[in-house]
Amino acid sequence: MLRGGLLCLVILAGVLATLPLRLIERPLYGVQRPWSPRVTQWVCRCAFAVLGMRHRIEGVPMTGPGAVVSNHVSWLDILALNARKRVYFVAKSEVAHWPGIGALAQLTGTVFIRRDAREAKAQTALFAERLGAGHRLLFFPEGSSTDGLRVLPFKTTLFQAFFTLSGARPMQVQPVTVVYHAPEDQDPRFYGWWGDMSFGGHLLQVLGAPRHGEVRIVYHAPLDVAEFSDRKALAMAAHGLVLSGMPGDRRQGT
Repeated sequence: MLRGGLLCLVILAGVLATLPLRLIERPLYGVQRPWSPRVTQWVCRCAFAVLGMRHRIEGVPMTGPGAVVSNHVSWLDILALNARKRVYFVAKSEVAHWPGIGALAQLTGTVFIRRDAREAKAQTALFAERLGAGHRLLFFPEGSSTDGLRVLPFKTTLFQAFFTLSGARPMQVQPVTVVYHAPEDQDPRFYGWWGDMSFGGHLLQVLGAPRHGEVRIVYHAPLDVAEFSDRKALAMAAHGLVLSGMPGDRRQGT
């Protein structure tokens, strides 16, 4: 209850700080967000402090516009990947309508897309607008979260947009590995949220843990889109790097 209450206060403070900033940013800068993402980063860092969970990074985050791709383990990924570096998540359109979470996602600049091949042209135009504003877009190519002990094969559809855009400007994709280490005496899958697990139940499990483990974010060298023949080759290379960042006993590709 104490952790949950503190997290609610931190999120509320973040919302109250972001709303007036957006009222200034939107008319002056359009889709660009020079100030409000710093509030998001602050909220995410505070969340790990409230949980008492270690958060550390390895490697160097990319600084220019482009995409970041990562394995997907838990709702905690959003906090972990936002805590140290400014990114904008790409999520399925249904997320925008989830109670509470949808509103927070919209407030923080999430890009919502429909998983439909017929929407490819519209998605590319949307990506071009956001990348042109200097945004780093982040998506989870596995298409689903896992137990954290494996990396699923990457779906290639979203990679195509970056080939379409690479003719206008150099494009890079940075693979990132998210690794969770469970608290002592807990199941190694403790932080994994997958399958038919409820969000509420997993949230209570995380909030109620007497002690927490850690999350490690591994930034790999960015990949130049122009060096790959097609989206499948790029997705395969990104998958290989993400997999290489996993501990040896977790380097399962399926």
